This record gives sequence, structure tokens and C-alpha cells, in this order.
Amino acid sequence: MVPAPSPSDPHPLIRKLESIAVLTDDERQALLDLPMQVTAIKEDQDIVREGDRPSRSFAILSGFTCTYKITGDGKRQIVAFGIPGDMPDIQSLHLKVLDIGVATLTPCNVGFIQHEDLWDLCMRHPRLGAIFWRETLVESASFREWILNVGRREAYPRMAHVLCELLVRLRAVGLAEDHSCDLPITQVEFADALGITTVHANRVLQQMRADRLIKTKGSRLNIPDWEQLKAAGDFDPTYLHLRPDEVVT
Repeated sequence: MVPAPSPSDPHPLIRKLESIAVLTDDERQALLDLPMQVTAIKEDQDIVREGDRPSRSFAILSGFTCTYKITGDGKRQIVAFGIPGDMPDIQSLHLKVLDIGVATLTPCNVGFIQHEDLWDLCMRHPRLGAIFWRETLVESASFREWILNVGRREAYPRMAHVLCELLVRLRAVGLAEDHSCDLPITQVEFADALGITTVHANRVLQQMRADRLIKTKGSRLNIPDWEQLKAAGDFDPTYLHLRPDEVVT
């Protein structure tokens, strides 16, 4: 079963789905009753690989992941960051061969759910099936935005855009306070997401600190002027399709 939520630590899968749709009490309980194998995975480990034919999907319960592709000569392109509540490989419920890899960026707890149990859940609760479908559509919208970001923006606004997205998404699942959050993503990982070198990513972050767009201390990110960062990143959260009360202002 899904680990029970607590007042101080609401269940991430439910919190994520409730950021895009309203759940009934019966639907919340059905999610809590879903059989789930919770596994701790160390950082920098593959959870699934391109070419896998999985019989189960997984939800991120804690930690950060990345969804990635690899070129023929071994270069990595990160195409999404995963946060608690996300199900990065839910498409494997319908697409039998994975065309992506998902790896941990930090130590993670993930909950594996057998496909037959997901199918059963969706048959018994059709609205949940529709909400999962909606989540895959939101993921597709995010991919389109990332293509625009990497393909048409310079490195500085690229970085600003991704930071804005991460703050909004973390806020929606209760993992950000105002305009501050823990963001344990390295410069190497940002570089792989933005299609730039690690040295360039370092310079961009230094310039953003000098411009007082961001403050960092360890893995803690603070955004002193949210409107300025949004403007720098040409960021409009519409593509995340969050419920209006979940959008950072």
C-alpha cells in the first residue's frame, strides 16, 4: 500500500494529482490502498533504462530524478526533472518499450506499482484514469516548453526559466515556502538540461547571483524578486496546467 500521509508530510502522489485536479475522498483512499513496493535507491542510479519493457511504473516519494536521452556517442540530454509525486514512466502502462531513461539525482524513495494494479485502479475509478491521462498531457506540454527553451532562448533565460518551473512545481506539492526551496541539482545536471557546458552553467548562475535574481546557500535556493526572475526567463506557468490556487504569485 501507499505509505499513509501525515499532517506535516502529505502523501506526494496525492498532493501531485490534487495540484491538477480535485480528488474525492474515495479516490484519495483508492490511491492510498494501491499496492506499492517502496524501494530506496542511491543517487546517480538508473531506475529504468531506454529499451526496458517494464511490467510496473513508479512514483517518486522523495528525492529528485531526471528523465534523459543519450546520443550515440554517449552525451546526455536531460529532458525533465522529477520531483516527489511525479510518475516519470507512467507511459509504460500503454507504451511497452521505454524510449527514455530515468535516473536518481539524489537518494530517492520510489514506489513501484504493477501495471495490472494501475489498470484495475483506472477501471474501478474512471476519473483517476482520466487524471493520469491529464498528467501525461501536462508532461507533453512541459516537453514542448523545454524544446522552445533549449532551442530558442539564450543560456541565461534558459536557466531562469527552469528555475521558475522548478519552484512552481515544488510549491504545488508543498515543497517550497514562498519563493524558497531546496534544489539539490548540480551544475553538471543543469548543463545537461540546458544543452550547455558545465563551465557555462557556472557562469550563468554566478551572473544571476550578481544580478540579485537568486541567492543560494548549499542546496537552498531563494528568489528575492520573483517577478524579475519570471521576466528574465520569459516564464508563463500556463503550460503546467495547475489549478489556479496552486500557481505561485
